Amino acid sequence: MRRVRYESRGGPLFLEEVPLPEPGPGELLVRAEAIGVTLPVVRKVTEADEPVPLGGEIAGEVVAVGEGVSDFGTGDRVTGLCLGHGYADHALLHEAMTSPVPADASAVDAVALVRSGLVALGALEAARPEPGEAALVTAAASGVGHLALQLARTRGAGRVVGAVSDPAKAGFVRGLGADHVIMYGDTGWGTPVDYVLDAVGGELLTPALHALVPEGRLVAYSSGGGTIQAYDLLVGAKSVIGFQMARVARGKPEVYERWREELWRLFAAGELRPVVHGQFALEDAAKAHGEIEGRSNLGKVVLIPG
Repeated sequence: MRRVRYESRGGPLFLEEVPLPEPGPGELLVRAEAIGVTLPVVRKVTEADEPVPLGGEIAGEVVAVGEGVSDFGTGDRVTGLCLGHGYADHALLHEAMTSPVPADASAVDAVALVRSGLVALGALEAARPEPGEAALVTAAASGVGHLALQLARTRGAGRVVGAVSDPAKAGFVRGLGADHVIMYGDTGWGTPVDYVLDAVGGELLTPALHALVPEGRLVAYSSGGGTIQAYDLLVGAKSVIGFQMARVARGKPEVYERWREELWRLFAAGELRPVVHGQFALEDAAKAHGEIEGRSNLGKVVLIPG
């Protein structure tokens, strides 16, 4: 089978031929039909000291199952998080990290919706939103951000603000339901909001905190790092809440499943619309990473192995 790999920090990415893996206990071997590209994986290629497997969300058809697998069989259409080599024709999924794909949804729908949607919904849950509150979503045109913006509206946000890096993204974000769109470099971010869902981190944490009303909440779920001055929290009695999807997936499987069901329900009802920015062949993985690195994507970037 074909698999994308790299040998040193920064790449380049290349295709190699490797044997088909065998599913171990609790694992499924899936013929991948769509593979989601995420910022954390892109950052691993550019920042990790040693090469790591390119994992992430995949969707496709189960072709073999390992010992102990009870909920899935060959021929099932599934999606899930691949912790190993996910940029490949075939990939291994752990049963606990796998869910079925509805008959009326495509593999591309699944990778655009489920993992990014789980992060978006989890960050929103961490903010403890109340009906009528104002929300601000950074990276609002990203694979996660464009879903977070829509989810805030479904949870009753009275005003939704999207923050983006480029004015060219403003129309896209407004089309998803944002009442206002701001640029990262704007002086002041307008009328304060009750909570911020931040996927950027770094230098953006300070203006995000300043955008909150007194007692407002900032949910940080970025891998971009950053620091906050304690005084900025004290002066307005504001809160910063860290959110990591992996902790929920490992420690609260019942919550993880409930969130997945909610995402598919909203999708079926037309209340949540995952947008795919581009579909790239497996051999064009470097181009797909370039879309993420250049912050040019509007929605999800997807690899199509076939």
